[in-house]
Amino acid sequence: MTKRLRLAGIAAAASVLAAAAAAQTAPPPAATRTPAPASADCPARGTELPLPRLFGQWEARIEGTEGVAKVKLNQHPDYAGVRGTITRAVPGKPDSVGQLAGDIDDDGMLSLDESLDGRGISGVWLGELQPASCGRQWKGVWRNAADESLKPFVLDKTGPATP
Repeated sequence: MTKRLRLAGIAAAASVLAAAAAAQTAPPPAATRTPAPASADCPARGTELPLPRLFGQWEARIEGTEGVAKVKLNQHPDYAGVRGTITRAVPGKPDSVGQLAGDIDDDGMLSLDESLDGRGISGVWLGELQPASCGRQWKGVWRNAADESLKPFVLDKTGPATP
């Protein structure tokens, strides 16, 4: 299956999960909603986010998995994207470190491929920038390549880029 078809399937699943989450929590009354400011400092869509704003330290929470994963993203050396690592720490077990690579696609979605062995894809991330986060939070769906299960994730920026 091509990457584009794979991502299309994940995007459809992400839409279903997002709709389900929205149905579970009613939005605040119109009088209390604050629209996100649209500026270079606070992009409301992934297409408005400059690539360097992805660089740095992040925390990833994947529904149904134990703990918080630490993510580090830097400039990819071969294309306009990111490359980095994800470290999962589970008490009583050795840390698991995987590799990440991806970019923001033409629709503004963050797309990351994850590999635990450096050869095959073990997970795929597809997320949408949260407008009020000013580029500091992505929500979407993580697909486990081993069993094709889909789980919601939240990726939060915690620190600046490091060399």
